[in-house]
Order: sequence, then C-alpha cells, then structure tokens
Amino acid sequence: MHSSRNIYKREIDFRELALTSPEFAKRLKSNDQLDFSDPDSVRQLTKSLLERDFKLAVDLPDDRLCPPIPNRFNYILWLQDLIDTSSRTGTDQYDPNREVLGLDIGTGCCAIYPLLGCSSRPRWSFIATDIDSKNVSLSQKAVSDNKLDDRIRIMQTNKDDPLIPTDKLDVESLDFVMCNPPFYESEDELLSSAEAKSRPPFSACTGAAVEMITPGGEVAFIESLLTQSLTLKTQVLWYTSMFGKLSSVSIIVQKLLDNGISNWAVTEFVQGKGTRRWAVGWSFSDWRPRSDVSRGIASLPKHLLPFPSDYKFDLQRTQKGSLGQAISKIEAEFSSFRYFRYSWFSAQSCIGYAKEDVWSRKARRKHSREQHDDPLEYKQSMRHDELVFAVEEAALGFRIDLSLQADHSVDVVIRWIKGSDQVLFESFCGMIKRKATEEVHE
Repeated sequence: MHSSRNIYKREIDFRELALTSPEFAKRLKSNDQLDFSDPDSVRQLTKSLLERDFKLAVDLPDDRLCPPIPNRFNYILWLQDLIDTSSRTGTDQYDPNREVLGLDIGTGCCAIYPLLGCSSRPRWSFIATDIDSKNVSLSQKAVSDNKLDDRIRIMQTNKDDPLIPTDKLDVESLDFVMCNPPFYESEDELLSSAEAKSRPPFSACTGAAVEMITPGGEVAFIESLLTQSLTLKTQVLWYTSMFGKLSSVSIIVQKLLDNGISNWAVTEFVQGKGTRRWAVGWSFSDWRPRSDVSRGIASLPKHLLPFPSDYKFDLQRTQKGSLGQAISKIEAEFSSFRYFRYSWFSAQSCIGYAKEDVWSRKARRKHSREQHDDPLEYKQSMRHDELVFAVEEAALGFRIDLSLQADHSVDVVIRWIKGSDQVLFESFCGMIKRKATEEVHE
C-alpha cells in the first residue's frame, strides 16, 4: 500500500499516545513500554488508537479476539489501492465520488474492518457477516455507537451458508469481498503452533475457538471462497483474503492459475517487529492493478507473481526538446491505427485502448491490403469502427506517462490498465520503445 497513507509506518510512540489517552497511560510500565502479555493492556491499546486516529469508540470483550489496529488498517489500505488502481478511469487515483460496497466475511466482535474502511473513505459502505451471535450483537453495537448504521449492515449467517450469501445480501454486485479466516484446522494444531514458538506471542490471545479454528484451516476456507467465485465471477470485482501462513498463499495462487484466473494480486503486511501477514486477491475483470499493489511478496516464486503491469524505459538525450519529440512520434504512430482510440489527459500523459493488435507487421499488412482492395469501403468502415468501438471491447488498455528529467533524458512509463493477454502488452511496449527511440536517435 502507499506508505504516505500508512499512519503506522513507524513504531507506535506509546508515550505520545499516553498523552492523549489517560486510560492507556495507566497501562504503561515505568520504561514507557506495554505489557503485551496482559490482555487488558492490549485491548486498551486498540481502543486508544481507534479513538485517537479514527475517532471511533468500541467496547472489546475479554473472550474474543482483540484486533491489532495497524495490521487491520494495512489490509484496508491495500483494498483501497486495489480499487483505485483497477478503476475504469485508468488514472490510478482515488476517486472521492465513487461509491464502493464491500463484504466483510467474519467481521468479529467489533466490525473493525468496516469501521476503519468507513472512517477513511466517506463513500465506502459495508455488509458484515458472522456466524457467532455474540460477535453479531457486539458488532451491531459498535456500528450504532459510532453512528454508521446507514453505511454498515451487520448480518447473522449460518455455518451452512455460502461465504457470500447472495440470497440474503439483496445487492446486484460488490466491489470487494474481504476476510480474515481462522488460521488453524483443529485445536491440536493451534496448541502445537503455540508450543513451537521460541518466544511468547507478541500480544495476548483472547480469541474464541470459532474465531481461530475452522475445518481444513485457512486454505480450505479460501478454497470455498474460490469455488463460489467461479460461479459469481464479475458480480464481485475483487475477492480477497488475509493469510496467517505464507505457505497458504502459494497453494491458493496455484489454484487460481489452475482455474484459469489471470488477474490476481498478492501482498505482505509488516508492521514494525510484529507478526507478518499476507493477502491474496483475484478478479474476473481484466482491469489490472498497479504492480506495486499486485506484486507485494518478493519471496514468492516468480511464476506465482502476476505479470508486471508497468513497463519503463528512458530516452537518453542531452539536448532540449527530446520530450516533445517523443510525444510527437507516439502521436504520429497512434493516429494511423485502426480499432484504436486514445486521448491526452495532460501534456505528458495519455490513456488509450486497442480493440486488437493493430501495430504488428501482420496487422499492418492486413491494414494495407484492405486499403488497397477497396479504399472507399475501408474509409467507411474506419468511421464505423470509431463509432461502435467501446472500451469494454478493448483487448488492451494502457496509459503512457512521459517526464523530462534534469539531464534532459525522458522517462517513459507504460501502464497496463486493461487486458488479459500479456504477450499483447509486451508487443505494444516494444513497439512504443522502438518508435520513441527512433525519433530520439535520428
């Protein structure tokens, strides 16, 4: 996620927090540190951070999981980036007017994700489900106490319900689904994991069994979500989940590939010296997120990482005017293409769409042959193509950003914003680089 939006990118200053929260100050030890083995201290940390940073007030029971705020907020920030960078605008920017609806599966004791999401994005709303009646009751209270009933709907579900209960949601589509499933498949696995740790856990664990154990563990849980997504497909823009085990990420991504899903994203959540978590998202849409959003686990095998959605090169030239020359060359090339539309939304950036390959030698030969065989019919079809060609039909969507550097070189970034054919994108990038380079080195 974008680090400038992460208010917890540095270790939390407990002394500073204590100045704003008398209740938290009571929990600090003489060295200004917190006893993370004390459940009451951990709960107070969560409550004080929510109050100071998000103006949220919550009650946290002593028999349910206490959500660590930095980790949970990291997930929300990643979701924001997924939504922003796979938008049909192609600009990778946050649209404050866009209404977004998400589903939080297993919302826990205080609907923490919906609360954080709504507090940081005014046009976001949530449906939150849970199979535990106490969690449902407590989450509803948290939503009402923070006057968010009009944006967060809490629903009780049953163990036998599908994870996305479409018959109960009463909505046509969702922008995202999120979940933080139980990590363990049995109580024995939970206990074995705790015993295997060389040091005490970072914070006290107060979770109920329903929050920590599920048959088959997190992999089985997400396999169930994947199976349902194969039926719902584009009814949800992004299906996502957090993971407690890196090994689970590899298993799920391989299953995405086995099912022919070509648009996916992975990331890692790291907060200070705390526990690492990971997340996977997948989409049946061909609107592609930015590479830093989709390729966030450096340790993952290369074949499990999505294809990069950006291509960068620079044009080395010492004399002035190289930026204008590069733009002119690109403009001249684009204007000759059929089944192709583009527009400059700033002096140095354009967004465009191609219905098919129109730049390869094969495509150019076909173009030339059609022009030669019947020039009049070709001109008429060109006008017709321009009228009927819709963005949804595009096999490739792209954005090109050019910037002049201090040494008068030009940085060029080609962003893949739409499409499922990586070979087509690579071919397009190669064509742009060749044409731009030809102009610079004439």
